[in-house]
Amino acid sequence: MNIIDHLFKKGKNKLSIYFTAGYPKLNSTKKIIQILQQSKVNLIEIGLPYSDPMADGLIIQKSNKKALKNGMNPDQLFSQLQLIQNEIQVPLILMGYYNQFLKFGEESFLNCCKKSGISGLIFPDLPLEIYKEKYQKLFEKYELYFICLVTSQTPDNRILLLSNISKGFLYVVSSISTTGQNKDFETDPLIFLNRINNLNLSIPTLVGFGIANKNSFNLACQYANGGIIGSAFIQSLDENDLEGSIHRFIASILY
Repeated sequence: MNIIDHLFKKGKNKLSIYFTAGYPKLNSTKKIIQILQQSKVNLIEIGLPYSDPMADGLIIQKSNKKALKNGMNPDQLFSQLQLIQNEIQVPLILMGYYNQFLKFGEESFLNCCKKSGISGLIFPDLPLEIYKEKYQKLFEKYELYFICLVTSQTPDNRILLLSNISKGFLYVVSSISTTGQNKDFETDPLIFLNRINNLNLSIPTLVGFGIANKNSFNLACQYANGGIIGSAFIQSLDENDLEGSIHRFIASILY
């Protein structure tokens, strides 16, 4: 059983933190993961920096730009992750883009993910039909979970289909705006989250986009198995006090 499945067997209110690999410094990634584990975060989503990220707001765009300037790339990331693989028990999710997957070589990419301790992958721009036709068996070969996203624009029948293909959890995008736009989270997305609940999906759900503080995280947990925080976490990072800034941010959410 994948480590993600074990996690969701232990109750709800799961906190997943997203950050950009190679930000604020090239070698920050290992330290951020280690500190997040110490801070009792439940999942860690590592963003592979990309020159043209989809749906990401200004904060994540800037972190991508700096990470690329720092020299972060898939080879760097896999090498760094392998150094700490044996000490990390928190599930690691890698979020990247289809072009990065293709350019690296699909099976080589999955093999490196497996060797680096990655449990699941998110490729927002990889069409489901192509995944099923070309990659599903490869993902299964390397025991990696493919995690799908749904939005309020996704029809119910499509949500049901994606929930059956997705492994580990279904990523519920609370807003059709870009990341970091947390205005009106307490009103606008609730209709969609209620709609998701009414579908009685058999897979756990995590809510992302617009979650930035304790209140919005707790609200997400009322409708799903937990929440994903990205932009607010990245914005909180202090490269001169990385450990302190991470502990303070996580404490502000959980305690």
